Amino acid sequence: MVRIDRDQVLARKTDTARWSDPAALEPAWDARAELAAHFIPAGAHVLDLGCGNMSLQRFLPHGCGYRGCDLVARDVQTIVCNFNVGEFPTDAANDADIISVLGVLEYITDVEAFFKHLRSANCDVVLSYCAVDLSGSIDRASLGWLNHFSFLDLSDLLDRHGFRIASTQLVDSLQVLMRLTPADLRATANPSSVAVISYNDVGNFGDRLGYHMINSLLPSEATVHHLTFQTLDRAHDTYDLIVLGIGNSIYQPLLRDDLLDILKRGKAKVGIFGTQYRELIPRPSLDRLIDRLDIWFARYEDDVLMYGRGRSNVEHLGDWLIDQFPMSTPTDESELQIGDDIMQELSLDRTIQQIQRHKKVFSTRLHPLLCAFTSAETVAYQEQSAGGGTSIVSGKFRSMLIDIFGRTYPEKTYFTVDRDAVARYKKRVHGNVATVSARLDALLRSVATPLPV
Repeated sequence: MVRIDRDQVLARKTDTARWSDPAALEPAWDARAELAAHFIPAGAHVLDLGCGNMSLQRFLPHGCGYRGCDLVARDVQTIVCNFNVGEFPTDAANDADIISVLGVLEYITDVEAFFKHLRSANCDVVLSYCAVDLSGSIDRASLGWLNHFSFLDLSDLLDRHGFRIASTQLVDSLQVLMRLTPADLRATANPSSVAVISYNDVGNFGDRLGYHMINSLLPSEATVHHLTFQTLDRAHDTYDLIVLGIGNSIYQPLLRDDLLDILKRGKAKVGIFGTQYRELIPRPSLDRLIDRLDIWFARYEDDVLMYGRGRSNVEHLGDWLIDQFPMSTPTDESELQIGDDIMQELSLDRTIQQIQRHKKVFSTRLHPLLCAFTSAETVAYQEQSAGGGTSIVSGKFRSMLIDIFGRTYPEKTYFTVDRDAVARYKKRVHGNVATVSARLDALLRSVATPLPV
């Protein structure tokens, strides 16, 4: 049995004689090493601090590199360090993907200094520890342990040094394994709350695409509450950000008082929409809506010229859904006619592929025609009528044609698609969409409630 120098322990000094004796390296520790290997990805470069008999190396997944470090050399590659006199293998730590600290922390005197070194390496750490919560009446000094942290103490230690616990596992009744990952030391914010208002309950092609577009542009940690114009009564009392529209159209029936009331609940408000049936839009109602917005990313130049003139919160986005359609070459000579029931039985990707297969496309729907511009040779369209015996039409087809081609074309008459113009428009809108993402992130950061450091 290896003798533990209790006087050394009480003096908080490293028991060099003990760790120089190979008999001090207990075979039972192999089970801990095997469990620790479950926390390590294949191909990782592992620095094993206090490597002992280097049993971890045997259990590492395929492709891992291994380097041991200990108080005494365990093989010719071992880095010799005494952590209790401030030594640390800084160069090897900087080259590592994972640092393992198994059965070591209990023997460290200056834990704060040791963790400063670990954090400087800026990589994940697989750590074991026997906390006082589990050790009960055990005489920790008799085991050579030099510190005595509870789980709460350990949690505070990790917070101070910018680590968070990614995963844990009990080794046995005394000790726990943890994988630690570096956290951002700067003050972070509570997850943002975002409301997105659209008529995505209709289920048409453009709204389905817009739903995915806005979700992809919002910060990954944001909590998103999708509302439709039929479910505004379900809105929360407050949001960090409200997004009105997902690239669709606003028109007269949607300019309601309850919509304006919901917008008041957002710390920041953004519009991503175009307009249609403009002859029927009450200008004061739309002006009040735009006044509520921090930014309106307008779909068409027509929108900017008609409603954004003299305003600093209106920018021309373009129709962002073109970002979903690759420039493609059609193969099917047959004419494709697209109506209001646009292939709703198909998934979005299959719908896009079906449209782009045809050289000749006629559409009564806006976004299927936009998709066809990226592939078809000739296209035709029919504007949507306001009905009610009037001659008023949506006007959104005309606005889209002006944006892309610099001119309009007669309804129900096939015209040749200028692919160069489509490619230029697509490139311009793609750049604008990237700007939208950055602007949304900046708005959210400006209104977010910070967590204490």
